[in-house]
Amino acid sequence: MIQTKRLTIKPFSEEDAEEILHIMTNETVKQTYLVPDFSSKEQGLKTANHIIALSHDPKHCVLGVYLGEDLIGFLNDVETENDAIEMGYVIAPAYQNQGYATEALKAVIHFMLYDCEMHLVEARHQSLNPASGKVMEKAGMTKDAVLRGRRYNAETNSYCDLVFY
Repeated sequence: MIQTKRLTIKPFSEEDAEEILHIMTNETVKQTYLVPDFSSKEQGLKTANHIIALSHDPKHCVLGVYLGEDLIGFLNDVETENDAIEMGYVIAPAYQNQGYATEALKAVIHFMLYDCEMHLVEARHQSLNPASGKVMEKAGMTKDAVLRGRRYNAETNSYCDLVFY
């Protein structure tokens, strides 16, 4: 568990499945966070329960972000290789623009570098989502490269450039 001034960052509890699904199916979240479309609520809950299980797996870094008792977002490992990790994160839209993403990311970066002995923490965002890049900068990350990757967005039938930090 990681405690910041306002947040608790920890593995999910089984009771979080509905709220995880609620965050993942939010239309604003789906525009900038890689979330599959679910054909049913049951399929979505199955994915949410898988995320909960991953949060208790020592091979993964999947953590809920809590404001008091409320789940407001999560962070997850996108890829881990040797002593480097790429992190992804999402904060529910109702809690955005209040510094929670920066606070959570900064705490997890510190945790990865000092407690987990990672030597590199990376993240990326879509070029159409510069706010996420500002979060990364405020969390102490520096821009490495632009256009090192692309992500296909099925809803807009287009590709988004990715910026790596």
